[in-house]
Amino acid sequence: MIDEDVTHRIKAGWLKWRSATGVLCDKKMPNKIKGKFYRTAVRPAMIYGSECWATKVQHMHKMNVAEMRMLRWMSDHTRLDKIRNEHIRQKMHVAPIEDKIREGRLRWFGHVRRRPPGAPVRKCDSLVVEGKKRGRGRPRITWREVVSKDLHMLDIEPDLAFDRATWRQKIHIADPA
Repeated sequence: MIDEDVTHRIKAGWLKWRSATGVLCDKKMPNKIKGKFYRTAVRPAMIYGSECWATKVQHMHKMNVAEMRMLRWMSDHTRLDKIRNEHIRQKMHVAPIEDKIREGRLRWFGHVRRRPPGAPVRKCDSLVVEGKKRGRGRPRITWREVVSKDLHMLDIEPDLAFDRATWRQKIHIADPA
């Protein structure tokens, strides 16, 4: 299910990107403005709803590839130019999409953590899936497992979510200036 959602979001991002190619591919336009336009119009279309995704490495790879194709095209470079992704992101003033998805997921986790006990539960908030019989193969990764990895990666305790200002500061990923 997430596979289709990731594919759909990438297509939505490309639609936004194509509708703005006049601005994004204009060589006279400064890269900072192109990056700002990308961050405000294209990237939100690509990551909409991603706070509930239990993402795998392959999903993040697909999103990253799509983003880098757009950024390379905007900066008038190809892969044959052998310019590193980090350099292109720095040039366009854009943070990696993986970090922004992680930020959104942790922001949502903070909301879930602070909600009152009787609040309704969204699909991705539930701890366990009731009544499902386990099939063959590797168990599916859960949203909680992904959030747990994110918290471990950033070295954040889940209870920090109750301090909103500190939580927001810890999970925020700034775009390069």
